[in-house]
Amino acid sequence: MISNAQNHLLNQMQALESLASGQQIQPEIRNEPTASFGELMQQAIDQVNETQMQASSLTRAFELGENVDISQVMIAVQKSRLSFEALNQVRNKLLSAYQDVMNMSV
Repeated sequence: MISNAQNHLLNQMQALESLASGQQIQPEIRNEPTASFGELMQQAIDQVNETQMQASSLTRAFELGENVDISQVMIAVQKSRLSFEALNQVRNKLLSAYQDVMNMSV
């Protein structure tokens, strides 16, 4: 599923490609509401949670002796760890930016 932001970026890239090749194509202009920052963060958190649940499910299935390949389990666990670490880094940067703003003198 392509999000609105990804779709908008794809349209911009296609317009730039057409300009580079010498064709003059009008880009599509849409007045779609953009997602707020909070909504984007919530989506990211939900995606990280989903990867963690999938890794947990595969791990449990492997431990119970079901027909699950160990490589699938390890890949799911690594994806889960990386996505959580990335989300944690974003949180740390946001907290740091918030603290910088709060420490500014007016």
